[in-house]
Amino acid sequence: MTSPHFPHSDAASAALSQVTLRYPNGPSVLDRLDWQLLPGQVVGLLGRNGAGKTTLLETLLGLREPDAGAVQLFGQDALRLDDAARGRIGYVPQHSDLFEAFTPAQLLAYFRSFYPRWNDAKVEGLMSRWEIPRDQAIRKLSGGQKQRLSIIRALAHEPDLLVLDEPVASLDPAGRRDFLRELVGEVMDRGATVVFSTHILSDLERVAFNIAFLSRGRIALQAPLDELLEQVRAFTGSVTEMATLMARLGAQPLKRTPLEAGRERVLARLPADTTLPDSVAVDRVNLDDLFTELT
Repeated sequence: MTSPHFPHSDAASAALSQVTLRYPNGPSVLDRLDWQLLPGQVVGLLGRNGAGKTTLLETLLGLREPDAGAVQLFGQDALRLDDAARGRIGYVPQHSDLFEAFTPAQLLAYFRSFYPRWNDAKVEGLMSRWEIPRDQAIRKLSGGQKQRLSIIRALAHEPDLLVLDEPVASLDPAGRRDFLRELVGEVMDRGATVVFSTHILSDLERVAFNIAFLSRGRIALQAPLDELLEQVRAFTGSVTEMATLMARLGAQPLKRTPLEAGRERVLARLPADTTLPDSVAVDRVNLDDLFTELT
């Protein structure tokens, strides 16, 4: 078997090539999926319930072995990472895996022993700002406090790749805003790569994240959100008119929806700085529209 080809993978924090994963006796959850995460990116992973977001993130981290394809983290096989590479990764799973009998202070002291890059000042600052009681059993904490503690544990050793699966589900709006500021700070201060799944679209609109849409086992599209909102439009016309228009504009059709009487609606991404003729029937789209159309 030939080795998978990862274009520019030595520059990527993570690279997935032709990754396929099936559940037993079921369809493919991931289907020849290609994906790269570059240093300094904050990527919001969007997909409908059951689309495979958790499976994709677990496969990315080497927690699931794909049926085909390969995954690299920092240029290494994700299934065979050395200790140095593992120490560069932070992970917050969808469901808490905290030691419930520990106190937060005990939990953080335990994990501190594994990471030479542990940042005590960051931990203390977040524990104070997020009002996490240090000496109360974790099982007695609220769902939001447990989620904040998981995030603190993942941030504490200043990872180069931070992966978070629905990290804001139990947080109130103020907590979500504070969390997003922390993620952006990780990128601006250290050039870390951050990828997180969420179903709360309004959180993604607070910052110009890269957005990745997972649909039918593949990344249907990934781009900075501000670019997508500027460049993606919905066109309506006859099938013939749409084919001619897409070719004339050099547009990238993303989805075609048949309408009555030989007409169709085409969601398309335009080249930057495209000027549209006044005669063209076109609608702007928002993130809700993109999510509905692309997932």
